[in-house]
Amino acid sequence: MIIDKMKAWKNLCKAKDIVAILNRKHFQASYVENIEEAKKKVLGMLEEGASVAIGGSTTLSEMGLVEILRNGNYKFFDRYQDLPFDPDIVDIHRKSLTADFLLTGTNAITKKGELVNTDCTGNRVAPMIFGPKNVIIVAGVNKIVDCLEDAFQRIREIAPMNSKRIKHETPCTETGFCVDCDCKKRICNFTTIIHNGIKFEGRIRIVIIAEEIGY
Repeated sequence: MIIDKMKAWKNLCKAKDIVAILNRKHFQASYVENIEEAKKKVLGMLEEGASVAIGGSTTLSEMGLVEILRNGNYKFFDRYQDLPFDPDIVDIHRKSLTADFLLTGTNAITKKGELVNTDCTGNRVAPMIFGPKNVIIVAGVNKIVDCLEDAFQRIREIAPMNSKRIKHETPCTETGFCVDCDCKKRICNFTTIIHNGIKFEGRIRIVIIAEEIGY
């Protein structure tokens, strides 16, 4: 249909534009047209036998990467195992800081090339900043926002869905909107902004998918 074609064209324009911005901010960014191309690109970046960690991401889940990593020739720090959160999963989170590769999504990308993320435990935002030798971020064009204020607003809007998805008992899973709660199960505890990739150039690679994917 002509509408679908125009939407696809618009998304591709968005992807190309943000990639140019991110590359100017010293990230290594590229774009693909769809989720299958993204999967091939990401797997092509991984080295056989490498240790790989993964950050919580519906985008990566939709790509089927967890099962691929479990069954592939990698040392996979599998945070999705059916284990008690403390201490077993926390131990996996700590080991993930030493991984050769971190695969993750991002909550928002501003048109200034800033990566904005909010975490429950910090096991995703911490290794994005420092630890793993390589960081690969995958994001759909729906993650692109105008500015930091819009990024924070986007995070508040998606937080109830993420909290519901991971079965956290928070007020937003009842109301459907953020109430800036103060409860043990709160998922919005740590917020980071990565302004650029200049400190360790080449460490953070970003794959933009010219589709809406994930939250």
